[in-house]
Amino acid sequence: MNFKKTNLFIAALCLCSAAQAEQADSTLTYRIEASGNVSEGTYAPLWFTANRYGLSSQEPNSGFLRAGIAYNRQLPHHWRIQAGLDLAGTVNQTSNFVVQQAYGDISWRFLTLSIGSKERTGGPLEKNEHLSSGMLVEGNNARPVPQVRGEIADYVSVPGTKGWLALKGHIAYGMFTDDSWQESFAAAGQSYGRDILYHSKALMFRIGNREKLPLEFEFGLLDAAQFAGDQMKKNADGSSTLVHDMPDGLDSFIKAFLPVRSEDKMANVEGNHVGSWNFALNYYLHDWKFRVYLEHYFDDHSQMFWQYGRWKDGQLGIDITLPKNRFVSNVVWEMMSTKDQTGPILYDGFAGSFPEYQVSAGDNYYNNGGYQAWQHWGYGMGNPLLPGPIYNQDGKITFKSNRVRSHHVGIEGNPATEWNYRVLVSFARHWGTYFVPLDKQRKQFSSLYEVTYTPQWTKGWSVSAALGVDRGNYLGNSTGGMLTVRKTGGIL
Repeated sequence: MNFKKTNLFIAALCLCSAAQAEQADSTLTYRIEASGNVSEGTYAPLWFTANRYGLSSQEPNSGFLRAGIAYNRQLPHHWRIQAGLDLAGTVNQTSNFVVQQAYGDISWRFLTLSIGSKERTGGPLEKNEHLSSGMLVEGNNARPVPQVRGEIADYVSVPGTKGWLALKGHIAYGMFTDDSWQESFAAAGQSYGRDILYHSKALMFRIGNREKLPLEFEFGLLDAAQFAGDQMKKNADGSSTLVHDMPDGLDSFIKAFLPVRSEDKMANVEGNHVGSWNFALNYYLHDWKFRVYLEHYFDDHSQMFWQYGRWKDGQLGIDITLPKNRFVSNVVWEMMSTKDQTGPILYDGFAGSFPEYQVSAGDNYYNNGGYQAWQHWGYGMGNPLLPGPIYNQDGKITFKSNRVRSHHVGIEGNPATEWNYRVLVSFARHWGTYFVPLDKQRKQFSSLYEVTYTPQWTKGWSVSAALGVDRGNYLGNSTGGMLTVRKTGGIL
């Protein structure tokens, strides 16, 4: 199936239908954006590339021209429809033309059915996407995956709890669209994936009633997976050979939702499953907000529960919202570790022969024997401080360093009505993987200094100028500048 054409058709159908509707309860908005960056070094500064929904490049010089429209209409009886189409032409990116978004949504009260590619903000454990280093499982680092998604996007109170218990969640199935990129990127003798399907689900709970007590606790689980598809091998003459036809059919959709042991005795479960336990504590003090969150990542059931008595891997964060402070409005600090991975011992593939023993380790985060890597178009689906396969110069679709410890700080403010700034500073230490360690511990410093001007005298225009400075011996040294011009407005 050609998902690019399907997404365009879905968005066009929704927008054409919207054009025939009355304008009283409708909005039709547009967005035009041009961005370019120039830098020296092997790669562009990390924060020129990371957390931009894949519309970016690791190349030292790149850019894009982007245009999109979005339609929103309120209907009687609590119904709502939304649709969007967002296209981009690029320079020095993974493809010259990108269908960044093409979606149609229909909602009733708090329930939404969303179809297509969409830059989905928020997530189970909401982080400040402007300042955070990102989610560990799936966030805003890679290009959107086209999908069919049912969701409760925002917390809704559970009846009978008087507002003290709320929940949200989603379930989605889709398809990765980077077959052509994987085939062209893979070097001779290397494996790549074709026709890989996508699954994601999450359920989060919130305990607390802010009107009665200024304290809230959030907790829940996110699970995502790659399944079905084919594992291919690139030949020296440029052709490809089928290595393994992954299980597909209706059973695979069920097993993606309820992970069960694969028929392959050396595999853990069918498909490549990743996930996280998510916790957050929110405290409100007048106009202040203090948020502490923990995202515990697991790439195997060995860290999904507490059977080993340790949760050493994950991300701990603090997000402070300051009241009426124009110089500093938000501060985020995050510490991340993916170094443990339950230790270096192999997984429990021999449990069938020796059921009295269980050895579950060597989780090899973001990498998988059948599906290569938890990535889309070369960018990691999770946190960008673990650089994705797009950085590999040997044509391997893997994460070369998934054992990382890092600190990250993000600060933003509005020193004047028309001016906004943000600063991102990250420091990461890399050890490679357990199976292919680096020759020595390597360090990488990455930073972004960005100023945005939104003039009041010309409605809808904004200009952002950014300086990126990276130093280290993992991705190397790089200094560059980025300029972005945007225009937004309403048609209806």
